[in-house]
Amino acid sequence: MKILVAGDSYCPSSALRPAFDELGRRHEITFVDLIDEPSWQPTSASELQIKEYLGSPAQLIRLLDGHDVLVVQGAPVTDVVLDSCPSLGLLCVARGGPANIDVSAATARGLPVVTAPGKNAQAVTELVFALMITLARKIPAVTRYIEGGGALGRDNYEGAMWFGFELAGRTLGLVGYGHIGHRVARLALAWGMRVIVYDPFVEPGVIEAAGLESASLEDLLARSDFVSLHARSTAQNRGLIGRDAFARMKPGAIFINTARDTLVDEDALYDMLRSGHLGGAGLDVVRAPGPDEPLELGRRHRLLEMPNVAIVAHIGGSTHETLLRGGEMAAAEITRFAVGDPLLNVANRTALEQRRTTAEVTARA
Repeated sequence: MKILVAGDSYCPSSALRPAFDELGRRHEITFVDLIDEPSWQPTSASELQIKEYLGSPAQLIRLLDGHDVLVVQGAPVTDVVLDSCPSLGLLCVARGGPANIDVSAATARGLPVVTAPGKNAQAVTELVFALMITLARKIPAVTRYIEGGGALGRDNYEGAMWFGFELAGRTLGLVGYGHIGHRVARLALAWGMRVIVYDPFVEPGVIEAAGLESASLEDLLARSDFVSLHARSTAQNRGLIGRDAFARMKPGAIFINTARDTLVDEDALYDMLRSGHLGGAGLDVVRAPGPDEPLELGRRHRLLEMPNVAIVAHIGGSTHETLLRGGEMAAAEITRFAVGDPLLNVANRTALEQRRTTAEVTARA
């Protein structure tokens, strides 16, 4: 088989290369890196289906001809890209979801699209705890005090200004119990925390069997010292945590979001922090500027006006291990594809049925 591995500015092909060592002994693999093209803008119906992409379809088209498998992380894959390579039999996306793929176009062509769900689960889990500890121990306020010229190294009692609290014995509420949520829960139990879970798509018995408590969202908000979001963003849960939800949280509770900005009413979060109702917020994602808002480098986010807020720049999955794991999951799917074994993480299973039907018709002919 001929395999094209297309890296990008976020995930260079060099980060994926070690995952393909074994496959490279039996197949022809080409590693390339797409360059960013900010000037390229989606216009066709297929192009408008994709988001969170890096590079342009034209770059892929120039490289793809004659390949059997395409592996991408952020490269935009549209109908035109797929039509440029009729030999393509498998499309691998080395990320949790195929946001940069026109999946409907792939399905219409009987092309299975496989993803790497949970590849960043460990990295995000560790960041959740980093944010919880940061806020519990008032590190944002301490850091700003020191950077502002506050006294440092005065004596052994200077910490009296910054009493925080420990995680052990506190209650953590998890909104979502998927790849990341269940890892956070397991680590929280080891830390000596109590864990409450709200996930309408998971049976309460599954949650309780793990030593956790299943609860309604309202109950979770009212009882948790920390509330951490781990839900996928959908049209149905947009603004899931809004003004009413924040008002239900216990006074002094800390809010953590390492999921998606669309799940949260940021205006309500800002107001609840300013009022003192919330004890703090740790955010890996914040609301993107609107179409009429300038994206200014160096502009200070308004939530940073408050000393009990920690914001990081969407680094949840930004580890070397996460990138490599995505490559390893793609390589495993290609290995299954090569020997005819069932694919595991297929985003469009109807494409498999269509492919099977086409093969049967061809065989009869």
